[in-house]
Amino acid sequence: MTSAVGMAFPITKMFRFGLVGCTGVVVDFGITFLLKEKLGLNKYTASSVGFCVAATNNYFLNRLWTFGNTDPHMLVQYVKFITIATIGVVLSNGIVWILYEKMKINFYGAKALSIAAVMFWNFLINTLYTFG
Repeated sequence: MTSAVGMAFPITKMFRFGLVGCTGVVVDFGITFLLKEKLGLNKYTASSVGFCVAATNNYFLNRLWTFGNTDPHMLVQYVKFITIATIGVVLSNGIVWILYEKMKINFYGAKALSIAAVMFWNFLINTLYTFG
C-alpha cells in the first residue's frame, strides 16, 4: 500500500525534474544549433555536445532544487549523473537516428521526441541511483 507522502514525493520530484529539464532543453538546443548550423559540425556530434552541456547544467540544478541533496561526495555523484546522461545520449542519438534517418521525421522534431523519452530514463535512474 502506498501512502500519500509516498505518492507526493515522486510527483513533486518529477515535476521539478521536468522543469530543470526544460532549462536543459534550451541549453541543449542552443548548443546543438550553434555547433551544427553556425560552426558546421556533424549533427550527431553537435547533438551529443549539446546534451552533455545540458546534463552538467541539469546536475547542479537537480542536486540543489529537485532533490535537495547535500551529499559531500559531489564528484562521485556527478560521475554517476554524467554516466547516466552518457547512456541517455546514446539512447537519444539512437532515437534521433531511427526517427530522422529511417522515418524521415524533421531532425529537430526527432530530437525533441528523443529528449522526452530519455527524460523518463534519466529521472528513474537518478532517483534510484544518483540521489537515492
